[in-house]
Amino acid sequence: MKHSIAAARMRDIQPFHVMALLAEARQREAAGQDIIHMEVGEPDFPTPAPIVEAGIRALQAGQTKYTAARGLPPLREAIADYYASRFGVNISPDRILITPGASGALQLVLGALINPGDEVLMTDPGYPCNRHFVRLFEGIATALPVGADTAYQLTPVHIQQHWSTKTRAVMLATPANPTGTVLSMAQLTALHAEVQARGGQLIVDEIYQGLTYGVPDVTALAVDADNTWVINSFSKYFGMTGWRLGWVVAPEWAVESLDRLAQNIFLAASTPAQYAALAAFTPESLGMMEMQRQELQRRRDFLLPALRDLGFVIGVEPQGAFYVYANSSHFCDDAQRLSRAMLDQTGVVFTPGLDFGSHQAATHVRFAYTTEVARLEQAVARLARHLPR
Repeated sequence: MKHSIAAARMRDIQPFHVMALLAEARQREAAGQDIIHMEVGEPDFPTPAPIVEAGIRALQAGQTKYTAARGLPPLREAIADYYASRFGVNISPDRILITPGASGALQLVLGALINPGDEVLMTDPGYPCNRHFVRLFEGIATALPVGADTAYQLTPVHIQQHWSTKTRAVMLATPANPTGTVLSMAQLTALHAEVQARGGQLIVDEIYQGLTYGVPDVTALAVDADNTWVINSFSKYFGMTGWRLGWVVAPEWAVESLDRLAQNIFLAASTPAQYAALAAFTPESLGMMEMQRQELQRRRDFLLPALRDLGFVIGVEPQGAFYVYANSSHFCDDAQRLSRAMLDQTGVVFTPGLDFGSHQAATHVRFAYTTEVARLEQAVARLARHLPR
């Protein structure tokens, strides 16, 4: 007789609902239909050539053995130098751990911080893995409803109203997924003060750092370099999604614990990927990334007014990442149904709000401007012909 043996936590860890749409879109592509992808958070740019070449050289040189769990010392030093040169923040390389993507970094942070029953405050809408990782460590992810009035970000008032005896940490994201909104230095300072006053921990997801448009590119480490947890990644700005490489900057007191966790969870990040990432900070690579950032801004500047002209309501202008989070209630009160209908009728794929939480999820969708402007123009033209009125 077969019995259900999955752990109880698995009932609370949901899949990405858009993956069903993506699978169907892939099937349609295989059958010859032209699909315009605006659902997946992965731009169409290749990894910058200097990074690829550095990775090839590492493989050819036999750099395929384990590194230390914390990562290659030269890479940790390069990241520390990057914070100093770009943000004027001095961080010891000893506080930086290299991880298999930002997801690996988040596992380390939550594993070191969260006891069963501890609460982490975060936004709804927000990136779903954040709440699922809290659940994985038997914590409580309290997703607070946010809207355009606060740029879909937490404020000090949220912390004042929702902090409890169980609250251990607050998690922010800037630039944020799915909304593309950015926290200013003043906002980060105020939020940090509220968390510190309550003896809590502030975790800041900065994986879209560098991809900002018309606003300063900042880091929460500039507010408090010693007591803030920052998660970052080589995936987005540096164009290394499939290389699976990220990092965490941790308070000094936590580094030894994170080192032990890393040894046990994943041993070390990919060695060839780490050697490749050393080339990410060269002037040539950074110049390529700036050109890509400018191209993403051109895409945003086209798509934002175009979606509004179609009838989508966008309450706050996205200032970072590569997403537009739009109210779709003018067309349909079920964003999943709308997303599927537009795939069926137009071949344009975008993400329903359900993937990012429950607050107003049925009336919101996310568009990723991860393809060239000419394709975005085609997508808008197709939607204009088929959106329900």
